[in-house]
Amino acid sequence: MLAALEVAVPALYAVAIVVLTAYGGNLLWLALVHAASERLRDGPVPDPDDLPVPDDDWPVVTVQLPLYNEAEVAQRLIDACVQLDYPRSRLDIQVLDDSTDATTERVARRVAHWQAEGVNITHVRRDDRTGYKAGALANGLQRARGDLIAIFDADFVPRPSFLRRLVPRFFDAPDLGMVQARWGHLNRDDSLLTKVQAFGLDAHFAIEQRVRELAGCFLNFNGTAGVWRRACIEDAGGWAHDTLTEDLDLSYRAQLQGWRLTYVPAAEAPAELPPDMNALRAQQFRWAKGGAETALKLTGRLWRSAQPWRVKLEGTFHLTAHFAFPFILLAALTHAPLLLLKGIGHGPGEVYFAVMGFGLFGFAGFFLAQLFAQRALHPDWRRRLRLFVPFMAGTMGLSLSNTSAVWQALRGTDTAFIRTPKVGSAGGDGWWESRYAIREVPRVVWGELALAVYSTVGLGVVVGLGEWAAVPFQALFALGFALVTASSLRQALTAQQGPTASAPASSPAA
Repeated sequence: MLAALEVAVPALYAVAIVVLTAYGGNLLWLALVHAASERLRDGPVPDPDDLPVPDDDWPVVTVQLPLYNEAEVAQRLIDACVQLDYPRSRLDIQVLDDSTDATTERVARRVAHWQAEGVNITHVRRDDRTGYKAGALANGLQRARGDLIAIFDADFVPRPSFLRRLVPRFFDAPDLGMVQARWGHLNRDDSLLTKVQAFGLDAHFAIEQRVRELAGCFLNFNGTAGVWRRACIEDAGGWAHDTLTEDLDLSYRAQLQGWRLTYVPAAEAPAELPPDMNALRAQQFRWAKGGAETALKLTGRLWRSAQPWRVKLEGTFHLTAHFAFPFILLAALTHAPLLLLKGIGHGPGEVYFAVMGFGLFGFAGFFLAQLFAQRALHPDWRRRLRLFVPFMAGTMGLSLSNTSAVWQALRGTDTAFIRTPKVGSAGGDGWWESRYAIREVPRVVWGELALAVYSTVGLGVVVGLGEWAAVPFQALFALGFALVTASSLRQALTAQQGPTASAPASSPAA
């Protein structure tokens, strides 16, 4: 048995670190391109007052608002979209309401109010939720008036200038299929959890999206706060619901059809971040499973295409990004045992230092991507870099849930589209009062608790062996699983003090 462990543990650990280093190396490339390129300076975003375009010459835009049980934020979203500074005769608003609770009544009242004010807004209902969000968007597209389609999720509050800043990008650009805005964060400073989420998303928008476009690689629509050309959606095959990330799926299909997507970092659309760990886990599970499903669906098609090798390689890293989580979990399980074997004189101890030295190359990618993102977006970027440690710990702590998501994608397990609970004005310390707060403790939390204990014991072993160079890495695992577990239990118990939801949210990882 010991002989088998001497071979298996170092081998598994080496595989995990090599794979993670590859993903980190990709981030390092993105970060270095960002740092080196002069072309990364923001291009001019059209000022609405600088465009002498007659109202009748603006294209008709259909604004789609897909909703499912969003009673606490639906009115905020509808009102914000009605206030968009765009010629009223050229604006077509669709509230795509699949709700099964009080949301429908509230939406109906608000839509009727604005219709009486002369706003072209419709309340679209379906008999069932076939296709979930993708199905709702496809259903709305059939009756849409616009040549351009703007989409906002329920937690967004678009600024009045949103359309006038993005729509001109389509002028004289017949190959442009989609324009994506940068997400802002209404509740960034509410808690450590929201600060860490915003920290991670900053790197996606400021580094990944920006550099992929600069390098001529594929980027993605983020599901909301973007404007599509209708002809692009239809040419790419329309919205599909065979993955949980219909946005990523359509983005790649469109680009494989020859359409170009672009990202406008200077145009920000504020939104609400999940205020509690269980809501965040549910969101991350959906993104991980959907991303893996899309990778399985389209990676082969990408490599069979005539795209340059850099597009294929970067696209593969992009599509398979969530496949990194099983290897994070594998590293968590083998790190301390490898050092224990080394400490008792069994197994090739030199493997650890060789692999970790190699792994530092990938770790540099994760760090520099965050550093350059914070520097690009925030004057106080040095202070914000303190969030790197809790960000990395949280990423490790969610590895069990996200590994489960990837595994279910590989098995072809069908999973419902689980909405992320939104709390609207009940943010901050009052999030638990929301009718949609997750009140049950997801089953995966008990696995995370076991990993927290395992990693903490492993930390004690590493310290006891005097392997000080390995302590920070093991401490991140212990801290990550402990924080995720403690936050989940505390927040679920706190939420149980709130009102009973008429349609309670639940975690798909439960």
